Amino acid sequence: MTPPLEITPLPYHEDPLGYFAVLRDRPGAVLLDSGRPTAPGGRYDILSCDPLARLEVDGDGRIHGDPALADLSPFAAQQALLDRLPAETPESDLPFLGGLIGYWSYDLGQRLEPVAGRARSAVALPASRVGLYDWALIQDHERRESWLVADAARRERVLAWLSGAARPAGGFRLTGPFAAELSREAYLARFRTVQAYIRAGDCYQINLAQRFNAPYEGDLWAAYRRLREATPTPYAGYQAWAGPEGEQAILSLSPERFIECRDGRVETRPIKGTRPRGATPDEDRRLAAELEASLKDRAENVMITDLLRNDLGRVCRPGSVRVPTLCGLESYANVHHLVSVITGELAADRRPMDLLAAAFPGGSITGAPKVRAMQIIDELEPSRRSAYCGSLGYVDVRGRMDTSIAIRSVVAEAGRLHLWGGGGLVADSEGDAEYAETLDKIRHLMRALATPSDEEKWNKEAVSIVNRDIDIQ
Repeated sequence: MTPPLEITPLPYHEDPLGYFAVLRDRPGAVLLDSGRPTAPGGRYDILSCDPLARLEVDGDGRIHGDPALADLSPFAAQQALLDRLPAETPESDLPFLGGLIGYWSYDLGQRLEPVAGRARSAVALPASRVGLYDWALIQDHERRESWLVADAARRERVLAWLSGAARPAGGFRLTGPFAAELSREAYLARFRTVQAYIRAGDCYQINLAQRFNAPYEGDLWAAYRRLREATPTPYAGYQAWAGPEGEQAILSLSPERFIECRDGRVETRPIKGTRPRGATPDEDRRLAAELEASLKDRAENVMITDLLRNDLGRVCRPGSVRVPTLCGLESYANVHHLVSVITGELAADRRPMDLLAAAFPGGSITGAPKVRAMQIIDELEPSRRSAYCGSLGYVDVRGRMDTSIAIRSVVAEAGRLHLWGGGGLVADSEGDAEYAETLDKIRHLMRALATPSDEEKWNKEAVSIVNRDIDIQ
């Protein structure tokens, strides 16, 4: 007989980093981070490690980690793994009482649609990596409570871990400047190709991104702490593990929810429309008002809202999909965004994993129509997106789920950091403005990772990457 889960109170901390610092070196350590106490909107932190099992999906869609699941599709294999956990759980409002935690890359989404896969693989991360966790430490920042969800034996082990000393964060530094994969002119040439596709009627909107990368050395946990301080967001996360060529990790500072499912109620919150924060209160208000009044940004948002309504409609009860908020303004540490909210009720014969598969990858980072947009992205972006524009999150044994869109995210692999900036292109987009927007979205991440001494050392090349006048040839 499976031992019952128990819910044990723990001391509450406004910041989850202290708890995770003790757990981070254990196998399968994961942090889903609300960004509290400084990020707006987040409520729960979910921390765990030492999973019962783990599944990886490689770039060809093959399943690794359990031979019994090798012949299934990725989402079916993950559902089968989740089904191994006992469904009997205590009554609780907590979001996670055991289940899957991990990530699903944008590249995994390409396997769901007819996309040729012409872009090269520049980052050797698995297409998806999830663990099956039978316990979690959860912080509820609304109620200012912390809880340990575990059976009695697991609880004693976790409490012993938490009573130990955390390994201090080590040093971290970039050992060279960020290099752009595309020059300004190469980006603008691709922009013109997108405009031609839009004029020809192939598509209405394309999310075009560019990749930057830099060498680094040191402790990625220190890098995450630095990023989190610079740009607190409500759907952040950290996962690191040993890869074939050194440490691999995802350091995500996402402001965007992909899909939440709670007791059959579904919500997605696409972001479309961005302005940087102003240097003064007056400038900040002007930029926010400019964004709210922008017909171009609102049209971009409405297109993606309609796409996601259709995606949810594939697995939600007929007639249940609604848009309670259209193009609402949300402000974060470094940018203003237009955010819409789409809701629905999951159909009785569907599960959250069906919902994830039906809507993946999120329409806010593809364009519309989705399949043609993904084909054009594959044609124009030189390398695959890896975890960027995929999702981090959990699927709970009771049928609850919450996932992010992995924008504003850094991927570490083989001694290099990779990050991407992108934006939605529509018929009246302007190339220079769109190029600048891709930089506005990630400049603060680059600044956080580069120390002042680094910038002095790299002089113009490094400073040009960090500042607005990027023009790498």
